[in-house]
Amino acid sequence: MKSLFKGEMPGLVLFDLDGTLLDSVPDLALATDQMLQTLGRPPAGEEQVRSWVGNGAPMLVKRALSGQQEPSQAELDQTLFDQAFPLFLDFYGNCCAAKSQLYAGVREFLDQLVAESVTMGLITNKPIGFTEPLLEEFRLQQYFSIVLGGDSLEQKKPDPLPLLHAMQQLQINPEQTLMVGDSRSDIHAARAAGCPVVAVSYGYNHGEPISGYQPDLIVDNLLELI
Repeated sequence: MKSLFKGEMPGLVLFDLDGTLLDSVPDLALATDQMLQTLGRPPAGEEQVRSWVGNGAPMLVKRALSGQQEPSQAELDQTLFDQAFPLFLDFYGNCCAAKSQLYAGVREFLDQLVAESVTMGLITNKPIGFTEPLLEEFRLQQYFSIVLGGDSLEQKKPDPLPLLHAMQQLQINPEQTLMVGDSRSDIHAARAAGCPVVAVSYGYNHGEPISGYQPDLIVDNLLELI
């Protein structure tokens, strides 16, 4: 990590949540399958849902309804979506921390950044109403000076707005900021915001190798950054 900042620690590290700090797919898959079955459709299964996660809850539902990674608006039945989306929110609200778990090394890495007096923030595309209970459930809220969900601002990743907003609020410039994520959305947002980006190899990224998006570093465990 220091190699990206001329041998120094960054002033700010911004983290993605799903696929970076927390494996939330088991619960997302459970809620997605409950939604589909309520609509009389076959369940998608955890492996398929894993490739659909990363662009927020509305897109996950659209992918589940269409079975497509990039569902077109023309093909999507808006009435069906309007019926499905509240179902997904209800089901996920009841199970969002049932099977999810922190990835290995996450808490130890966060504790190390605290010891190094590095400011941290969380920027996720998950709705803030689900993000905050998860942070509380896994005792993560104390690490972050700012938490932004996918519905906290007018835009979400891959738009750079959430990253730039966090930097502005915390008064730390892009050259002193590191983004840590697992998907192309994280990398595109970081590039547009002008800050270095580290990707984890174990995340979701829509079933594509993260190396294809050329992050500054790829790690198998966050502890490799120390």
